[in-house]
Amino acid sequence: MGSFFVQAAPYIFELVVRSHMKRISAFKAIQASIALLVLLSPVHPSRAFAANPNLETVLTGSRQRIEKLDYRATGRLTRVEGNGKRTSYKFVAKAHWFPDGLRLLCEIAGPGSEKTSLLLHMTVSGHVTIEAVLPGEKAASVFPFERWNDPLVGTDFSYEDMVESQFFWKNQELLAPEKYGARDCFVLKSMSGAQDRTYYDSVTSWIDRGILFPVHVVKTPRGTGPQKEFVYYGLRQVDGAWSASQAEAKQQGKPGSSILVIERGSGKAHLGRKDFEIGQSSARGEKMK
Repeated sequence: MGSFFVQAAPYIFELVVRSHMKRISAFKAIQASIALLVLLSPVHPSRAFAANPNLETVLTGSRQRIEKLDYRATGRLTRVEGNGKRTSYKFVAKAHWFPDGLRLLCEIAGPGSEKTSLLLHMTVSGHVTIEAVLPGEKAASVFPFERWNDPLVGTDFSYEDMVESQFFWKNQELLAPEKYGARDCFVLKSMSGAQDRTYYDSVTSWIDRGILFPVHVVKTPRGTGPQKEFVYYGLRQVDGAWSASQAEAKQQGKPGSSILVIERGSGKAHLGRKDFEIGQSSARGEKMK
């Protein structure tokens, strides 16, 4: 029996070595696979935030500002032509963030008796739906996505421009800080993905570092089309929340601009669901998609 083990020892040793080498090769293959998976995987938002705390500051501040909205406001929306001609509309709006997201109801009354009513709903993921009662209509219906980029009552604001969904998109990048006028600003570039219902490819926001409120925004459309620029004036703190008393929209290459002026309002309106009834939707099921 002893001689058997002596004779078999070289073969046993060789088998052990081969088995050990196979395990090493398998371990190296697993390591390589993990490394490749890490390289091909998208960066998790929390890791991106950890690498750039300023990005977390800007996004958290911008989202919290919207998630605390609870206001009523009245004012006017004016289209200023290149030759100085003005067309003004009365503007009334109210907004509140509920557990399922933001609701914004606004009514725009023209020079005549016509009136446009809009109810916008945005979830925490930035998904937007719009219902509308247009002039001549008696009931609300889902406003088709194909028309979200239409001029709102002939102004440079589109229907989609009524909410700031870009801050809730998944793809966010902080560019080099810049001054806008006298203000030191973070520069945030928000990029839409295939899952986002929007006509914009990206939105770049110059956000005041002290109050985390945008003072200048440039929106770049998907495909072809002119950029759109927004400038916010008269920044003020009402009931603890920062807002702008005036917003101006201008399309690149188009003369004139449009100005939304808020004349009065309340930053703590204590609104409830009943305050956002626009009427029965003719496509309730489609709205919930």
